[in-house]
Amino acid sequence: MNSRAGIEEIEALFAAKGGEAYGEDVTLAEHMLQCAACAASEGAPDSLIVAALLHDVGHLIEQADDAYGYHKHDRSGAEYLSEIFGPEVSEPVRLHVAAKRYLCAVEEDYFDCLSPASVHSLSKQGGPMSGQEAAQFERTPLYRDAVCLRRWDDRGKVEGLEVPALAHYRRMLERLVRT
Repeated sequence: MNSRAGIEEIEALFAAKGGEAYGEDVTLAEHMLQCAACAASEGAPDSLIVAALLHDVGHLIEQADDAYGYHKHDRSGAEYLSEIFGPEVSEPVRLHVAAKRYLCAVEEDYFDCLSPASVHSLSKQGGPMSGQEAAQFERTPLYRDAVCLRRWDDRGKVEGLEVPALAHYRRMLERLVRT
């Protein structure tokens, strides 16, 4: 897929399916845009801002399992994005569900901050990691980026929050496209 076609396809996905609900008080597009805004506000590198922006693209390209979306959206989204962007974008996307499982295992109060939809999906995604799984996750390249992405994922669910639109990120997307 060429760069222009990849970005146009992402824009079309946002337009066609971004308004769908997935068990939260915001739509998929609102959620992903809020996550990107969180990443940008913390001075994240462009690659991680784009990962935050597109982390739930798997929900847009797959049929939902239930009212909470497609529970393997991390894998399908990362596979889709790896055709357009390098691993600095696709890998945090692939790892963001594992990061939720990891944080549930290593932070005592983390589970309590999850939304009901995130608790539901956690049960479908393997639950909290074991100690061995958590140690293995910490050896995964880009796991820290995935943990950052996961925290923005948790914060990007505010109804009515004004954030930049998808068009705001167009140049950033173009710069990061695989050539």
